Amino acid sequence: MLRKIAAFHQDEENHWVADLDCGHTQHTRHEPPFFPRPWVLNEDSRSTHIGTSLNCVRCDRQEMPEEFVAYRRTATFTSGSIPNGLRKHHSTKRGIWGVINILEGQLRYRIHEPYNCEVVLDQNTKGIILPEIEHAVEPLKSAEFYVEFWHNPSNPV
Repeated sequence: MLRKIAAFHQDEENHWVADLDCGHTQHTRHEPPFFPRPWVLNEDSRSTHIGTSLNCVRCDRQEMPEEFVAYRRTATFTSGSIPNGLRKHHSTKRGIWGVINILEGQLRYRIHEPYNCEVVLDQNTKGIILPEIEHAVEPLKSAEFYVEFWHNPSNPV
């Protein structure tokens, strides 16, 4: 999945790392012939790449960034109290991840473009909500659940 470069930093070995808008990071080494990225070696050239996209394989695998923490949660919803907005296409903001936690029953979780898939969630299967990716939920039988929202604590919401 393509994610935009928000900033750069250097790791402990002084390699340049792109900070992506999803919260993941990705090395942007200049190591020819496999990684011809001479632009990463110069501050002005790096700055021209802010806002360009890199493929984030960790988003492809729906992996939440490790340093993220829960900062808010919804009320507990039941099959009869799910807000209509959650049943329709909606998404979180840039850099905000979510986790759907099922307390009872089952919930159909539809993830739209670019994934186009659906998963049945239950007490043993959490739903991972990726930033800015449209999704919707639908109860199967009876369902009771809540959603936690996660962010990088060094970037307050």
